[in-house]
Amino acid sequence: MLVDSYLKNLKEVISNLDVEEINNALKLIKSTIRNNKKIITCGNGGSANTASHYITDWNKSYNLASGKQCKGICLCDNLGLLTAYANDISYEAIFSEQLKNIGEEKDLLIIVSGSGNSKNVIEAIKTAKNLNITSLSFVGYDGGKCKEISDHTLHIPSFDMQLCEDIHLILGHIVMKNICKKDL
Repeated sequence: MLVDSYLKNLKEVISNLDVEEINNALKLIKSTIRNNKKIITCGNGGSANTASHYITDWNKSYNLASGKQCKGICLCDNLGLLTAYANDISYEAIFSEQLKNIGEEKDLLIIVSGSGNSKNVIEAIKTAKNLNITSLSFVGYDGGKCKEISDHTLHIPSFDMQLCEDIHLILGHIVMKNICKKDL
């Protein structure tokens, strides 16, 4: 049965997650919020939607729970800006050019990617390094180039894109639940 097989594989990937990596990512995200810096996310395809979902959940939920701001921005959410950079410069520059405009030292860039090899997210990480912005990659597969060049990585040990995407969403919800606790 496809359902049984899918759920079995999902459970197996979840059981192989590195809890220390998850806790380190949580500490980094919480610290960024506490220090009143921006969390900037991006990704492609389903990962773009996940990156946007993170910001929606984190901004709203943290504010409602604490009355304080979570300064989250998703670089995927402005379609006009994305297509302007893609058309006028290149698709590879759609995130890095936005980051040059809004990113500040000590902000946090979160990349969401199945393979970790998309050129536009790799360019965003390189730009983050130049701007003294910390990078955290949520990646699957073998982590790709993003895992190599990111300051921090949360790796999903699977070569199944859908399982990686499922877990990326779960991780976003884990973050939301944690940042809404009283002890941020």
